[in-house]
Amino acid sequence: MIEEETHHEQEYFDEVHRVTVPKPIDGEKLGLTVQSQNGIIVVTRILGGGLIDQLGGLELGDIVIELNNVPIHSPEDLSALVSLSEKNLHFLIKKTPANELKKFGIPNTPSLRRQISMKALAPEQKVLSYVKAFFDYHPYEDSLCPCPEAGLAFQYGDILAIVNQDDPNWWQARIAEAPPEEQAKLIPSRELEEKRKAYVRPEANYTTKIGLCGTLTSRKKKKGFFRSKTNTEHDKAELALYEEVTLMKPFRRKTLILIGASGSARRALKHRIINGDPDQFAAPLPHTSRQKRPEEDSGIRYWFCDREDMEYSIKQHEFLEYGEFNGNLYGTKLDSVRAMIDEGRTCVLDASPQSLKLLRNSSEFMPFVVFLSAPGLDEMRHVYDNLRVTNSMMNTGKSMSTFERTSSIRSSSRRARTMESLTSIYAEEDVVKNLEESARMQRAYANYFDLVVVDESHDQTYREVMEAWYALSIMDQWVPSTWVYS
Repeated sequence: MIEEETHHEQEYFDEVHRVTVPKPIDGEKLGLTVQSQNGIIVVTRILGGGLIDQLGGLELGDIVIELNNVPIHSPEDLSALVSLSEKNLHFLIKKTPANELKKFGIPNTPSLRRQISMKALAPEQKVLSYVKAFFDYHPYEDSLCPCPEAGLAFQYGDILAIVNQDDPNWWQARIAEAPPEEQAKLIPSRELEEKRKAYVRPEANYTTKIGLCGTLTSRKKKKGFFRSKTNTEHDKAELALYEEVTLMKPFRRKTLILIGASGSARRALKHRIINGDPDQFAAPLPHTSRQKRPEEDSGIRYWFCDREDMEYSIKQHEFLEYGEFNGNLYGTKLDSVRAMIDEGRTCVLDASPQSLKLLRNSSEFMPFVVFLSAPGLDEMRHVYDNLRVTNSMMNTGKSMSTFERTSSIRSSSRRARTMESLTSIYAEEDVVKNLEESARMQRAYANYFDLVVVDESHDQTYREVMEAWYALSIMDQWVPSTWVYS
């Protein structure tokens, strides 16, 4: 058995050749990852834009035998020799046989892939796709990252330019706003991050030993598979991690969607937007199965229809949203939204968040989604106090004698103090309830939001929303790629 392993290793040492590259200057990296198996050091990753990628010479699957005439047996040997070198790095390498590439996780045609990449005339042409990240990532906090120094830190909402997806676990990317010639770095792939988010046990993680920056030694993996049949919660969850996006020239969105918890004044904001420019903005009339009153006409405030017809339309998925109140059905038809768009106006909706997936996942509605976030606890108390003062002032039509009888004496009584205390408690509960609802909504649907406005003042909220809306007509926009290619 030992003799067979020795013979197997010797097969790699035929037809060697040398490659010389300059030593990286301060702050520069070689930009490669090596893997150690059975005492063999193999190049398994070349970072786009790095020194090796720019100069060529080394390719995926190359076996590093020597560096500067010193045999290499481990990533630590390679790291030490790179640090000790003065000017140039002289590699003695050999190609891995094509039938051996798979066990290192290397595509069967590494040379062909590199030739295709080298034909790109500009760095932008090497970008495979652009994605919007829906989570924060810090490589130094990630125990799975093969080399934190080669990892790319990013925040929720950042646009990433993906330049390489050969590795099923680690993509290569850069921040889209960074210079195109900047070296690509490692980010977790969608597949890896989905496994992580699906409650993968710690012992199921890929374990690595870090050597030279960009080098790693694999150890045996312990696999733990997620069984969707026995985990209905995961079946219902949507792990939105990366969304492919495209940069478009300025254009006006087809719909303006206002989302917020109860008490966020969405309806008041919608009416203010429409009344401010009725030629540009409009809202569809809802349909209802309620009986029409004598003074009402269909098409003024509601479209009246039979309950059976409305139930049939609901079953045919013709409604954006619907509900029942006092035994009557109410809802907004998709055709009503389409009619507004066909008229050349922007459809303004204070919709439920459950409708966002339908509105956003195609080019038909192209929404600009605004979330009205509840302000902080102190600000919410201030709003409720103002409402209480306003309500009190509305009741000042009482006579002076009544006021004198109820102000000084009754306000000082135990019953009055108790009622005031209960009112304060109820108001406090309403404040906390709205804050919790707003926070839950933001966590659940944040991936759909284009703008988040803290709803502290109606005037300020209106100004922020309209400024962002009009900016769309003069600024390039990152939009879902489904809007362009669907």
